Amino acid sequence: MTRTSAKAALFTESVIRETFRLAAQHGAINLGQGYPDFPCPQELKDAACAAILADDNQYPMTFGTPPLRAAIAEKTARTYPGWTIDPDTELCVTCGATEALVAVTFALLDPGDEVVMFEPWYENYQPDAILAGAVPRTVRMHAPDWTFDEAELRAAFGPRTKAVFLCHPNNPTGKVYTADELALLAELCQRWDAVLVVDSIYEHIHYLGPGGYLPPALVPGLEDRTITVNALSKTYAVTGWRVGWTVAPPDLTSAIRKVHDFLTIAAPAPMQAAGVAALGLPDGYYVDLAARYLARRDLLCEALEDIGFGLRRPDGSYYVLCDMSPLDPEGDGVAFARRLITEIGVSCVPALSFWQAENAAAGRSMIRFAFPKRPETLHAAVDRLKSLK
Repeated sequence: MTRTSAKAALFTESVIRETFRLAAQHGAINLGQGYPDFPCPQELKDAACAAILADDNQYPMTFGTPPLRAAIAEKTARTYPGWTIDPDTELCVTCGATEALVAVTFALLDPGDEVVMFEPWYENYQPDAILAGAVPRTVRMHAPDWTFDEAELRAAFGPRTKAVFLCHPNNPTGKVYTADELALLAELCQRWDAVLVVDSIYEHIHYLGPGGYLPPALVPGLEDRTITVNALSKTYAVTGWRVGWTVAPPDLTSAIRKVHDFLTIAAPAPMQAAGVAALGLPDGYYVDLAARYLARRDLLCEALEDIGFGLRRPDGSYYVLCDMSPLDPEGDGVAFARRLITEIGVSCVPALSFWQAENAAAGRSMIRFAFPKRPETLHAAVDRLKSLK
């Protein structure tokens, strides 16, 4: 019998992708997986097509084309005054944020190192740590406002702490971390010489107005110990194009680049050209993006509240985490999600995989809906969900 690694037995296949396949099989409206069902900006399509027609078909520079790295640095400085990035030494372009997180994990962590993670978490973080041989140390976020206990956070740090993983704004809870919470993380990362890894892919999708999102790289004490992960995927509605990047101090970037080189070599060349066009969009694009997502959030959340789900409207990202137990005394989110797909015709994600096994009770009745969809898609899903009332 073929033998596989012990690491591979320590986690399951993505529940999100499994739900996607089940929804496709049953023709369900997909509010499970977080991908837009509306077009990306025309400027991106034009740039990608022009690059393909120009035969931009070969390997680009492994850690990103110079024009894309320059565009990332310029857009970051324009968006967040005071954040200056050297595109030659502090950037690595990757095959999406997912590969960026793997490259960062392998570049940072040795077997036995400890990683602080907030729970519920985006489901990739724990498998990444396991594959690196690292040990996750979890800190619980508590509903309804998804706060954490300072004493518990302090207790999670120790001599073996090497990194902290932070999704900000958070998937799946929609939490946007406050300046005080980030300052506490800065204190602890300095004390224990840890690196903060920030998954910032939803940076422009929040509902707190100007200044509502604070990049951790600008927090005093975190400037030289933060790795920021981002991508084109969510901000520009191109989740299938697989262009992401990391921003980090030169010594960390050097290690990330080496790992990235041997994972994937480089992100797709034509899509990097399109990325230059994306990052050159005017500031009004991001204002409009947030406004449109706010309308989508309120459309779906109002309907879910009326149907009877328990929820807190998210401050950021484009997901809403719901308690389904008011609608089903069994409180089994996995069974409920399957019933929604097979009987109601709407998919969601059972949120159990966002908690570790020993804390499964906290996530048992939770499900996650995604709302990066056209209004007509959301209205059609709501019409089907109303049968639950």
